[in-house]
Amino acid sequence: MEYLDFELPIKELEEQYQKACNIGSESKVDVTATCKQIEKKLAETKKKIYKDLTAWQRVQLSRHPNRPYTLDYINAICGNTFLELHGDRTVKDDKAMIGGLGKIGDQSFMLIGQQKGFNTKTRQYRNFGMANPEGYRKALRLMKSAEKFGVPVVTLVDTPGAYPGLEAEERGQGEAIARNIMEMTRLKVPIIVVIIGEGASGGALGIGVGDKVLMLENTWYSVISPESCSSILWRSWEYKEIAAEALKLTAKDMKKQKLIDEIVKEPIGGAHSNREETFEAVKKAIISSYDEFKNLSPTELVNKRIDKYLDMGVYKS
Repeated sequence: MEYLDFELPIKELEEQYQKACNIGSESKVDVTATCKQIEKKLAETKKKIYKDLTAWQRVQLSRHPNRPYTLDYINAICGNTFLELHGDRTVKDDKAMIGGLGKIGDQSFMLIGQQKGFNTKTRQYRNFGMANPEGYRKALRLMKSAEKFGVPVVTLVDTPGAYPGLEAEERGQGEAIARNIMEMTRLKVPIIVVIIGEGASGGALGIGVGDKVLMLENTWYSVISPESCSSILWRSWEYKEIAAEALKLTAKDMKKQKLIDEIVKEPIGGAHSNREETFEAVKKAIISSYDEFKNLSPTELVNKRIDKYLDMGVYKS
């Protein structure tokens, strides 16, 4: 288990608890009372720390190395029903963007999302979750296939941004993202978006337009990362914590601004602390969201989605 800097008090208590349990098992000393005392203190400490997390601490949790990624959610929610589909039929298969058909209960879904790696080799293979234009074109191809057969779409957003390399720009990164946004607004099947980690910039928006946009509690969604914002405004990454607060990028901020629809609660300690509970919460949220839109006609669905996005940013003086 890896710990973030603000989680060090938890680490110390867990080590104390483990030591006390080991003493009890290796000797005849009764340490039950001591273990219960440490356990109680540990629960209180966790509650206190995770109750009032700063924006930057939530950003850190969204990037936790043990946090589940897109394929973890898909495999847990769909089991062996998931069939991955590959390629954009133009350039190649982008490994940072995955997608395919899967079942949640008795309902088929087209599931699409950015996939990060869990070690050095897989991070390079997945390009750190940063998709190229062919990734967004693959996503659009799959969404169009879903529309053709009346299959609802679920997208899982977790990216530090679209890949900013020269070759990506040469192949039309901006156009690919813009086209996805336009096509998603008028797709004639329900679209459910779940932000499961980082939701950065156009890289997130390229698969982020939906009838229902859900955010896990310890995720972020913003036009720019706190580090990049800090480097632009202050010419240094040292002010990333201030930038995180100013960007209003947390799930709570997004809900308040009416830019997302619902926050999915995470277990105390983050999604990685109890994966099964997190997967179940996301599964329930997807099913509940689909039930809201499954009986709408394609015209009603598209009109409602367009109205939703046209209302964003509108205010009365």
